Amino acid sequence: MKKFYLSGQNNFGNRGCEALVRSTLQLLKAEFGEVEVLVPSYRPDLDLRQWPDAIQAGCRFVRAMPYPTTLKVWGKIRKYYPNIKNIYIPDFSIPSDIETDIRSCDALLVIGGDNITLDYGLESLIWHIRFAQHAQRLGKKVMVWGASIGPFNTEPTAEKFVADFLKSTLSVTVRETISEQYLKAIGVTDNVALVADGAFVMTPEPVDISAYWPSKGNTVLGFNISPLIQKFRPAGEHKEVLQKEVVAFIKHTLDSSDTSIVLIPHVDPLDGVENNSDTHYMMEILRMCGDYGSRLTIVPNTLNAAELKYVLSQCTYFIGARTHATIGALSCLVPTISIAYSIKAKGLNRDLFGNEDCVLETPSVSTSTLSKYYQYLVTNRESIVCLLTERIPLWRTKASISASRLSQVVGK
Repeated sequence: MKKFYLSGQNNFGNRGCEALVRSTLQLLKAEFGEVEVLVPSYRPDLDLRQWPDAIQAGCRFVRAMPYPTTLKVWGKIRKYYPNIKNIYIPDFSIPSDIETDIRSCDALLVIGGDNITLDYGLESLIWHIRFAQHAQRLGKKVMVWGASIGPFNTEPTAEKFVADFLKSTLSVTVRETISEQYLKAIGVTDNVALVADGAFVMTPEPVDISAYWPSKGNTVLGFNISPLIQKFRPAGEHKEVLQKEVVAFIKHTLDSSDTSIVLIPHVDPLDGVENNSDTHYMMEILRMCGDYGSRLTIVPNTLNAAELKYVLSQCTYFIGARTHATIGALSCLVPTISIAYSIKAKGLNRDLFGNEDCVLETPSVSTSTLSKYYQYLVTNRESIVCLLTERIPLWRTKASISASRLSQVVGK
């Protein structure tokens, strides 16, 4: 039986991370038969609550790598001496128990989707790559799995660091043409393959939605907005500016049509903290909207990734800021607008639709743009559903390429 270590994951608070783990395991089992995946976790107890059948499915939670002190210190120094990033990229050691976990596996898969970007800062990028390089030093095969990569044009030293690492891996599968073209531009070509995000294959799990679902027969717009995109708004803008624009859109939609709106959180820390919580952020929006009864509700934050995909499948339309929420909706043939803050949404839409007509840039989000893009979905619903019906099965097949590339490396 093959065993794989999934780096780039440490908790299921982000249901997108959970979706990647679930779908990766699903793809690996389809290719190899029974497998075991080692999944790093800071709180296995909470992650198991999200996925009670994880162990039976072949998932074993192991201790996640603590954030390295070396990187913390380097990050503080960089604030005062910015050029240190061009002189020295830090490394760190790995605890012996985590090293033992890596040694026990046939290969290390770098998952996480967008970890090899600058979306979460330079320190985060270094952390993920150095961890994978440590596995290489242990003689382990390393593969980058279904990733968005770059760009690093603003950080030449980091760009070379990333390119050298990617060239040293056995395989790099990317989930958008944008990433593939960027890698070609920086000289990474020989081991690269274009795939689709693994979450396209994740199976939805039916769940009782009666407590918060509008009356049967109503048009239902699923809506997701996250606190993460606030940092991609104009500098110094108070969060209420964006929230008020969203509130005005919601109220206008409810007042001028028979549409009902269901707010769908997709990231909520499992320990209940409010930082980076979609639920906390959207509950403020819900309160600002006032009482619309069953026509405006919010999905509870207790659902797991597969259950949320079922909820998304029940929507007539969806507008979302979380990438894997939009993937969940699109893979269930729901016409979707992606609120974009990085290359992920643009690349996904460009490859799937051939254009970015369903991409709303985060800085441009307003009452009027939300209304305009929602109307685009309504007007073009039939053609969008037709296109998704044709292409989503192809995208599921494309997602399986990652596993077939891996089997060429490690054998069956």
